[in-house]
Amino acid sequence: MSDVTIYHNPRCTKSRQTLELLRSRGVEPTVVEYLKTPPGAAELKAILGKLGKGPRDILRSKEAAEAGIAGDLDGDALIAALSANPTAIERPIVVKGDKARLGRPPESALEIL
Repeated sequence: MSDVTIYHNPRCTKSRQTLELLRSRGVEPTVVEYLKTPPGAAELKAILGKLGKGPRDILRSKEAAEAGIAGDLDGDALIAALSANPTAIERPIVVKGDKARLGRPPESALEIL
């Protein structure tokens, strides 16, 4: 099992580019297709801690609106809403140990390798 995990959406160009970039550097990450296997609230909270970000920082506004996630949600309520509606989570997220990065741009994921 790899010590690098990517929360991946194969339909997303940036996610595919980030996965390919990791592989081109000899890293074969554990791939979590988060739309099929969404992170639970506790897992998402842990990922946010590794990112050093709050839930609003990984919110895709258009998808959140489409999912009916209210703009006034914050903290644990927003984390629960994101866990229940993973399309509203920004992607990809790459995790290694106690660090994580959004793969936007894809090269930012290399900072934690």
